[in-house]
Amino acid sequence: METFDDLVRIVAKLRSKEGCPWDREQTFASLKKCLADETEEVFQAIDAQDMENLCEELGDVLLQVVMNSQIAAEKGLFTIEDVISGLCRKMVRRHPHVFGDAKASSPEESLRLWKQIKEQEKKEKEKRVQNSEKP
Repeated sequence: METFDDLVRIVAKLRSKEGCPWDREQTFASLKKCLADETEEVFQAIDAQDMENLCEELGDVLLQVVMNSQIAAEKGLFTIEDVISGLCRKMVRRHPHVFGDAKASSPEESLRLWKQIKEQEKKEKEKRVQNSEKP
């Protein structure tokens, strides 16, 4: 069975000089429509309750994430590992009722905590951006 690392290596090969001309020429902008289309196909599979197709379409969305991350890595911006690490930290941070001492006994309470933490993160990010713009 193939692994996530296999997928990352396949995408890197597709983008390499020995790879696929179409894949090599893709950019963040050119892949926007692909990501939108694949996401729409996920929605359609869910609506149709077609789990076999859902599995395939989720793979196509994952391909878009890996492809965009590969392009970013080639530009020295970030890697797929950075994406995964950031996501892991965010999931732990936004679930203090699972990974910390907060309490949430209902889905509504969980969502309230999530939104509260997300809003605080947004404010902190805005503050960092403002501070970085000061001479």
